[in-house]
Amino acid sequence: MHKTMATSDAIAGMTVGVTTSAQPSGAAKLSVLCREAATGMPTEETQEIRVLLARLDPGDRTPHHRHRHPVTVYMLEGTFTLELEGRAPVDLKAGDVFVEPPHIAMIGRNLSADTPARMVIFYASTPDTPFADPVP
Repeated sequence: MHKTMATSDAIAGMTVGVTTSAQPSGAAKLSVLCREAATGMPTEETQEIRVLLARLDPGDRTPHHRHRHPVTVYMLEGTFTLELEGRAPVDLKAGDVFVEPPHIAMIGRNLSADTPARMVIFYASTPDTPFADPVP
């Protein structure tokens, strides 16, 4: 069934979520850093959003692991080398964004001799789900 809406309601609906500035300049300037379709997102009624700050010192590596849901990595400093099962290694540098797919075994490494790799990690999961599962 076709529904008619007042023009003022339609305009109000278009501005939902727009952040405005206290300055006369207008709306906040948004830049998309990453936009990617993902599978494996949690489907329960309640999800937990986690944002983590991670640091790997030179020579550090993660355990061999996999995630139950997609994990987004935003690099702040250094280089983080991801070795994903069945794929070529990926080097992430400051400013890069990468979405780690779920259910894929991986190891992350900082191969630098002198620079830490610092990153912010974002993901949604079922509450209390472990961040990663070990791969034997």
